[in-house]
Amino acid sequence: MTTQQEKAQTLAALHAAPEIFRAVNVWDVVSAKAVAALPQTKALVTAGHSIAATFGYGDGKIPLDVMLDMVGRIAAVTDLPVSADLDAGYGDPGETTRRAIGVGVVGANMEDRLQPLADSVAAVEAVLAAGEAEGVPFVLNARTDALVRGGDRPLEESIADAITRGRAYLQAGADLVFVPGRVDADTARQLVAGIGERKVSVIGAPGALSAAEYEALGVARISYGPFTQRVALTALQDLAGDLYGDGVLPAGMRSLN
Repeated sequence: MTTQQEKAQTLAALHAAPEIFRAVNVWDVVSAKAVAALPQTKALVTAGHSIAATFGYGDGKIPLDVMLDMVGRIAAVTDLPVSADLDAGYGDPGETTRRAIGVGVVGANMEDRLQPLADSVAAVEAVLAAGEAEGVPFVLNARTDALVRGGDRPLEESIADAITRGRAYLQAGADLVFVPGRVDADTARQLVAGIGERKVSVIGAPGALSAAEYEALGVARISYGPFTQRVALTALQDLAGDLYGDGVLPAGMRSLN
């Protein structure tokens, strides 16, 4: 059995590698098992939005106990490292991290929601201190909402804000800086130049660049957030429509549950 410390080291190495880390987000035990079964999967990453939707909550509205219960169930069925979406830390980033480690997590996303920079840096420090106290070199993908919550300000101002915040989070001990939003090639170049080579994490939303293109620009990680669940639900809804028609299941179905 791989120790939690070793899992954290593996996750950190995936982020530092020259190859971009492709994180296919999961949201429950069966989706985790399906993704973990692929030989390309080196770590599992949960999608907070998707877990919240699974239990009927809006994004960011799920109680911590419910979120951690599902994340712990996912961690219990794999020997791969598990990184969790911990929203904005649920009011106590350090304690939330301690509890996440307690259910088997070795890394996390945590968002700043454009709180004052000093408060956001303190949250990063609390996360890393909790990992140290628990004896786990916790891998933090510190998220800045500079692009997605920038409102009407010019894009260049939002990019500059993301760089300022990203540098501060790295200095406070974060491993990566997650900048969700529309990151085209020019934006990716600016973020990598300002934050660091293999230090930027992006989301593969519809219309994003390919993983290979981001890799060539120096991006460390690409994840897919709620979109993996949306693809699965689209397939389910389309299947249901077909079954209401001819009532025949498609060929090639695999027994993944």
